[in-house]
Amino acid sequence: MANDEIHTPVDPGRRRFLTATTAVVGAVGAGFAAVPFIKSWNPSARAKLAGAPVVRSVSDIEVGTQIEVIWRGQPIYIARRSPAMVETLAALNDKVVDPESNNADQTPTFAKNQHRSIKPEILVLVGVCTHLGCAPQFIPEVKPQAFDPDWKGGYFCPCHKSKYDIAGRVYHAQPAPLALPVPPYHFQDDETLVIGIEPQGGA
Repeated sequence: MANDEIHTPVDPGRRRFLTATTAVVGAVGAGFAAVPFIKSWNPSARAKLAGAPVVRSVSDIEVGTQIEVIWRGQPIYIARRSPAMVETLAALNDKVVDPESNNADQTPTFAKNQHRSIKPEILVLVGVCTHLGCAPQFIPEVKPQAFDPDWKGGYFCPCHKSKYDIAGRVYHAQPAPLALPVPPYHFQDDETLVIGIEPQGGA
């Protein structure tokens, strides 16, 4: 006797369930696969260390205060100065090394001015003492200090007592031979700083 073929009725509901389940699993898998791809768009830690630009708003920096970010593995100081702080600089020209910031290695063309910055109120410096690489302290108050009874505000390196003015210019007769460097930077808008790229034209 010939075997009769047995036909199982198709369950439309089960077919729809299996189709939907397969689609969901495929979508989840595609999502996981996309994560490494999307992450590849962002700068890696190595890229940041190599010099990827750092973007930072300065809107939250109050007068007389400073924040620190890291660029190329170095601390970058960003300080907001008052007009009175900036006005003290001219009177210190005879007390600092390179008062006109002619050393291009320390001061790029766009910051070659009395205040060593694009905007007079916003100071941007590499926070590494030019003596032996310590981290200078930001002491903006104009008042006598233990290390200088005639302190006009600026930076003091506690390691070997080098002193810099409020523009990062080094005073005469200090262990540090040079001013604190100004890194390449520009303003993307009035309040957004981009560290790592000079202004167009370098000025």
